Amino acid sequence: MTAANVTGTGADTFVDPAGIRSALRQGPRPAQPSALSASLAFTWRALLKIKHVPMQLFDVTAFPIMFVLLFTYMFGGALAGSPRAYLQLLLPGILVMTICMLTMYTGMNLNTDISKGVFDRFRSLPIWRPAVLVGMLLADTIRYTMASLVVLVLGMVLGFRPDAGMVGVVLAIVVLLLFAFSLSWLWTVIGLSMQTPEGVMQVSMTVLFPLTFASNVFVPVDTMPGWVQSFVKVNPVTQLTNVARGLIHGGLNTTDLWWVLLWSAGLVAVFAPLTMRRYNAER
Repeated sequence: MTAANVTGTGADTFVDPAGIRSALRQGPRPAQPSALSASLAFTWRALLKIKHVPMQLFDVTAFPIMFVLLFTYMFGGALAGSPRAYLQLLLPGILVMTICMLTMYTGMNLNTDISKGVFDRFRSLPIWRPAVLVGMLLADTIRYTMASLVVLVLGMVLGFRPDAGMVGVVLAIVVLLLFAFSLSWLWTVIGLSMQTPEGVMQVSMTVLFPLTFASNVFVPVDTMPGWVQSFVKVNPVTQLTNVARGLIHGGLNTTDLWWVLLWSAGLVAVFAPLTMRRYNAER
């Protein structure tokens, strides 16, 4: 600002508004980012957090490896006669269980951003409002893909062979990612509602443990008592496991596939609006 823009002294000083505008305006106003570009920017932010906090990769790599090794060699001989034979049944189920368990970190990471205050800054930006949440979910989808590859590579090393070939494996992963993306909307509601990340984990584990362990991930449904079967058969994790096994080994039951798609659509239809309502509310 030059002297020509200011007249008078002390309390009578007058600043020329035109001079201020000319000093501040350096060029045309930047265009508002599109919904896609804003979402991808927050996706990249979430991925950069992994670079600076490598421990975030622990749940993507260590947990799947432990699940595969422990269950294959502890129960394989008793349930199927040999670990390799049991692995053919187990690995699609472990794939489902791993991805479902990882979805809870969506809510935990969101709650962490809220507790640090950075989330309020994001909400004040002139961008498509859901971009922050969609970007986080897209980044988590990449993490789910990484976990799927870890499980599959380890399984192949241990002797797992998909009867339907790689096409079936890819289709199974696509269905898993679709369901995981939909399920993550539930945890975003919880992440926006709870006070601490630990509280988000407690609620998430309370929901996920019965769903994943009271399913056909480890053993066929017909080996269970009748009263247990009545719950297991309608469990979405069971239906998702049936779809994964059907696509990987052949013999897909289209009824289970429709149920998985219905569950996915229902989760988004119910929890995405609830998430946006909580997101727009004052905290």
